[in-house]
Amino acid sequence: MITFFTKTVTERTEPGQRQSITHETYVVHCYVRSDGLAGTVTTDLEYPPRVSFVLLTQLLDEFTTAMGNSWMSVTPNSLTYPPLEEYLAKYQDPTAADKVSKIQKDLDETTNILHKTIDSVLERGVKLDNLVERSDDLSRQSKMFYKQAKKTNSCCTIS
Repeated sequence: MITFFTKTVTERTEPGQRQSITHETYVVHCYVRSDGLAGTVTTDLEYPPRVSFVLLTQLLDEFTTAMGNSWMSVTPNSLTYPPLEEYLAKYQDPTAADKVSKIQKDLDETTNILHKTIDSVLERGVKLDNLVERSDDLSRQSKMFYKQAKKTNSCCTIS
């Protein structure tokens, strides 16, 4: 099914174009270079498309460097490229393989931490407001107590 789908997507992608096609829970990312060399990567829905195209671009560039133009005379299904396994292993974790994705992940984590910090500071602010309010109440009550005590003591003083 995936082989059929990738062949169909590759045939329908114009040279020099990139496209991503979603099918059920998978996404086929296809890149056809202007010289006709094409590559596809099938990922799940969560894998970042940008990283998929970075992988395809690097693979196709290295493949062209290694093979030259001899790939044009080979039948499509008979071609093997050993570094492909290394790339697939490296790109299993998109944040480890792509610096921009790693930076984005770090930014997201930092944002979450900042939100938690701001929430806790706001909570502390509310608690501080409650303490100030209680302190003001206590101060008013102590002033009233002082006035009452002064009135009470003024009646009892002997001159």
